Amino acid sequence: MKLAVGNWRLAGVLRIGVFCCLLPITCTQLSCSLPNLEDPVCSEARTAVKHIYSFHFGGEMKTTAASLKAQEQYMTPELYQQLLAAGDTAVDYFTGTDDYPKAFRAGTCTKVSDDHTIFQIVLLWRDDNRSMQKEVKAEAVKKDGHWLISKVTN
Repeated sequence: MKLAVGNWRLAGVLRIGVFCCLLPITCTQLSCSLPNLEDPVCSEARTAVKHIYSFHFGGEMKTTAASLKAQEQYMTPELYQQLLAAGDTAVDYFTGTDDYPKAFRAGTCTKVSDDHTIFQIVLLWRDDNRSMQKEVKAEAVKKDGHWLISKVTN
């Protein structure tokens, strides 16, 4: 009989212990889930802008006819024609520099309209000699259901 009572008490203590461990975890998870305060237009455009810049950073950053052709699908026809007409240049249009950064981050978004946003793009350099960052503004417009870069300014 003592054995049964001991098992019952052990089971009760175990249940209380599990409850005490899971309750704080559950409360923490619920309190840490922050709502997405970004406008849905910016969220949709952000995904595209990050994809576009990732593709750009993964390829040839020097502006040439070949690099522009590879990236044509990510920019408006007007921007593509403008860059093509400007010719080859060591300065990268999307970063505004010939000292190509190592990474980027899509920062704050400003919604101009339902099909026009402006993103802060943070460019990052980090190596043994320096750690610095620079910002450019990338305008994205939605055309035919796709977000495209229409303009980048320093």
